[in-house]
Amino acid sequence: MEHLISSKDMAQFVASGYLKYEDMVPEKLSKACREEMEHHGGYLDVGTLFEDTWPKDTALGEAFRLPKVKGLIHSLVGPDPLYDHHGPHLTRAHTTRGPDMHQDSVIDFRQDYFDIQLSFFPVDTPDEMGGTFLIPGSHFRNVRTSEISGYPHMIGKIWATCPGGTIYVWNTRVWHGSRSNYTDQDRYMYKLRLNPTKPQIRNFDTSDLDDPEIGRVLQTHHGWEGNDHRYELMKRVELWRYVSDQPGYDVGERFLRRREYQPQRVMA
Repeated sequence: MEHLISSKDMAQFVASGYLKYEDMVPEKLSKACREEMEHHGGYLDVGTLFEDTWPKDTALGEAFRLPKVKGLIHSLVGPDPLYDHHGPHLTRAHTTRGPDMHQDSVIDFRQDYFDIQLSFFPVDTPDEMGGTFLIPGSHFRNVRTSEISGYPHMIGKIWATCPGGTIYVWNTRVWHGSRSNYTDQDRYMYKLRLNPTKPQIRNFDTSDLDDPEIGRVLQTHHGWEGNDHRYELMKRVELWRYVSDQPGYDVGERFLRRREYQPQRVMA
């Protein structure tokens, strides 16, 4: 498989719950996708193989089969992913929106496994157009949407500002929401959610797996964690152990050691 993401990028995904890649879809194809988006909503055959279900001979069909996009998908969910759902997200020109932060996967408590969502922005999306916002690192916090829906601000919050052809990919448990569009143009974002069918272990490029920068990436502070950063770090290390197939991996003060060390077994 070509165009796999690096181990360092995978560590960033584990720590932050999202990645951003510009220039994924060429300009001409992006414009064709934008024209299709208005008529390409709804659900297809949920839970079937993505490659068999996703339409061919369309601009959107071509965009999500580009080699760089296929490499990104494979890196995160592995071979033969399942189609979950898709849809164009539209914010009309001059639309004001209040806080609507939410989490899509409130019923998803699977250990290790995670779904991904690709958010494709077909045209330039400046700040005033109101691109989707995310709370980096929030994917380990399963909550009821009602608990966070009224949060207008949160430390570390980021939002999509990007040129056309950009794809954000994120763990579907990341807290996120839409924003107001103050421009004269409608704002489109096209989302596609996929499920893994195989263990998500070393599907990315592991040639830089021993890069010491990975440990620093995993310890990223997003600002909102406060004293709970230790808890977040433990969850990140657990997931990194799984996806990198390094069961003894740890960083920093090695907080997992305290939970895993069992004196009774040593004495025996």
